[in-house]
Amino acid sequence: MLVPYNLPPWICMKQTSLLLSMTIPGPNSPGNDVDVYLQPLIDELLELLGGVTTFDASSQEYFPLRATLLWTINDFPALAYLYGWSTGGKYACPSCGGATKSFYLKKGKKMCYMGHRRWLPHNHIYRRLKRQFDGNAETELAPVTMSCTFVLRMLVGRVFVLGKKRCIAKKNKRKGKNKKSQDASNRDEINQNGKRRRGKKKPEDWLKKKSIFFMLPYWEHNRLRHNLDVMHIEKNVCENFIATLLDIFSKTKDDLNAFGGTWNSTRSSSSDDEGKKTLPAAPFTMSREKKEILCSVIQKIRTPDGYASNISRCVNMNDCALTGLKSHDNHMIFFLWHSDPPSKDVMKIVIGIANFFKKLCSKQIDVLELDKLQESIVMTLCDMERNFLPSFFTVSVHLMVHLVEEVKLGGPIQYRWMYPMERFFVRLKALVKNRAHPEGSIAEGYCMEECMTFCSRFVEGNTRFTRPARNPEPLDKIKEMFLFDSAGEPIGKATAVTQFDNQLLAQAHRYVLRHCDELDDSRKEFVDMEKTKFPPSADLTPSSIEKLINDRFPD
Repeated sequence: MLVPYNLPPWICMKQTSLLLSMTIPGPNSPGNDVDVYLQPLIDELLELLGGVTTFDASSQEYFPLRATLLWTINDFPALAYLYGWSTGGKYACPSCGGATKSFYLKKGKKMCYMGHRRWLPHNHIYRRLKRQFDGNAETELAPVTMSCTFVLRMLVGRVFVLGKKRCIAKKNKRKGKNKKSQDASNRDEINQNGKRRRGKKKPEDWLKKKSIFFMLPYWEHNRLRHNLDVMHIEKNVCENFIATLLDIFSKTKDDLNAFGGTWNSTRSSSSDDEGKKTLPAAPFTMSREKKEILCSVIQKIRTPDGYASNISRCVNMNDCALTGLKSHDNHMIFFLWHSDPPSKDVMKIVIGIANFFKKLCSKQIDVLELDKLQESIVMTLCDMERNFLPSFFTVSVHLMVHLVEEVKLGGPIQYRWMYPMERFFVRLKALVKNRAHPEGSIAEGYCMEECMTFCSRFVEGNTRFTRPARNPEPLDKIKEMFLFDSAGEPIGKATAVTQFDNQLLAQAHRYVLRHCDELDDSRKEFVDMEKTKFPPSADLTPSSIEKLINDRFPD
């Protein structure tokens, strides 16, 4: 799928502007062999680099049409297939590369990616703390992002063969196990006890192939080649918070398998009558009452049309759990923990993560504020290392430290994330009418829609370009005062409003007086009158003025 970035920003990411370049047949992903299918696309890009003679209908002249590939937009698993760098294991971060700081949890059987104190200033106090982190002082500096030249240097002398290899394993008759290959035997070592120990892998081993994009002469000099998808990163981070703070069974990051290294001494497990080991509640785990409050708020919340999915169906009040959230729901969930967090430290972390994604996803970004945004996310990650267990730090949590750098290189993320592509994939799946040949159905349906889209640009009447918006703004219903504008149409069945008591009426009255723009002059006049009742030496703070307005202005 191709995105033409030379179109205006409000058009280039629309579904009518996206170009379906190819479809890969088969029910399974090609994996690293995706380069075989990308070869025709690379050939066309090389041809467009030199220029293709094109006729301009407006000027009635021919001109050389040129095009280049800026970057790729993909989720994290697909990044491994396009980049060639394995996104799992010890060096899973494609930006840090061999400088990725990780360790393996033997009980949890997973990798944890920490060491975010390296991005702090050299004289920061967190660098000298030991007990509150991994037991060691941090002296290393922040790693430099792997450049394309460095990747090519690691590929020198290595040969990769594309295509699936069919391996036939020979069974050992005596032990009934598969024999190891000769290469694996040569790589392994024999320790003093006579047991075989697998040899250590180098960072170069994480390169599984030489990406086909290196055939483009300008790709080596491109600083931003494969974008980290903010949509899936935010979704995975939010799921970690939900599962851990709500202590959801089999999904929480706080269990007996989550400990490793020096974290074993912080909390000790106990055994019940049946001999089953259990852990006491962690400081960041919410109590039953707070879980019920949070779930009830999420279940009853009402959002504007298109802002979130039907989030009430994701709430399980019996188990106090959230399941089945959509990707765009996670951005809103972060801000709902502010009302009743488990502790002040957790509240600080959640607010920091929420503000980070809010500023990162804004349409207008102040370049001067990006350095402060980077400092804030580094401090938040360090605070997370102090409060959460190592199993919480999946690779998605670590990738947040690289998002600000990509914004500096590529601009706003609205043109580099997966939301438009995911919506377009849903549309393509709806075109499948013959399940025996889904690729043909998609190709035929896409060509038909392209023809209809082209014709609708020149047809008068109700087309996909002239149809009214989903929520039109009826001008005849707009009142004179801004506070009582009724823009938009009501959705759903109307419900009867119960009678207000005196307290609700007072709150509604106060809300109208506080938020009505037409009463700004009256509020200022009221404040000036109230100031005359105080002695001249009295210095009213903004909080005291707000209290005066709340208490006396409605009267």
